Amino acid sequence: MVSGGLDSSVAAACARSEGHELYFLHISYGQRTREREARAFNQLAEHYQVADRLVTEARHLQEIGGSALTDPGISIPEDDMNPEVIPVTYVPFRNANLLAAAVSWAEVLNANHIYIGAVEEDSSGYPDCRSSFFEAFEKVIAAGTKPETRISIETPLIRMKKKEIVLKGVELGVPLEKTWSCYRNQERACGSCDSCLLRLKGFREAGLSDPIQYELSPSTS
Repeated sequence: MVSGGLDSSVAAACARSEGHELYFLHISYGQRTREREARAFNQLAEHYQVADRLVTEARHLQEIGGSALTDPGISIPEDDMNPEVIPVTYVPFRNANLLAAAVSWAEVLNANHIYIGAVEEDSSGYPDCRSSFFEAFEKVIAAGTKPETRISIETPLIRMKKKEIVLKGVELGVPLEKTWSCYRNQERACGSCDSCLLRLKGFREAGLSDPIQYELSPSTS
């Protein structure tokens, strides 16, 4: 499952490093930066020379709304990272919807592993990015697929800090300049949304410069 962002790209690299053949799935759900994310996805798929790629949509998530990522009437907050509160950028039950599509394709491919770049330790606090959620979803997979199907959800980044994710990406040769994390913009990253702030924090703590361009020069403080 590759959005085109930092985390999913590093998760894909982890899958490759563990000897798996890669199949890339990208799902647009009406998010603000869907064109830019799709571009990043395709560049990453070409970089990894994946066996096959599937690009599809879950537009019902946009129609349902309830998130600043899919509803233009809800503003994306700036400089607002409070791990005690679920932010307005949370898309209701998004990962369950995306994983359902991934499981369907995995069963057709006879694949045994679904990799997702979910992060629990150093994240925006989305409830569908917790280990307990993925453990529960594996039980759903076992109950709802063919008896011979064996699919596990792999979350190699779930306990990592952003610094560790950045360093892991460098170690595995991920083309970080091709990734896109911004929730708001599609040309130059805004540098102030939750996703940009977490990404910049990771690079800063890793002692590295983020290779993508921002509207304003990121603070080094």
